[in-house]
Amino acid sequence: MKGKARCRMHGGAKGSGAPKGERNGAYRTGMRTVEMIELRREANAFIRASKAMLRAG
Repeated sequence: MKGKARCRMHGGAKGSGAPKGERNGAYRTGMRTVEMIELRREANAFIRASKAMLRAG
């Protein structure tokens, strides 16, 4: 690509690739959104910490 250090399709340069969210044509709502994935990670971390505390106490 002219004026770029790496190819946007093959080089993995920062900012390359498809846009995030609704600007991407493959945008989804529901369980596979970035927000829901992060929410599930936080909930699972809380559950793990709770179980560890119950085992210790």
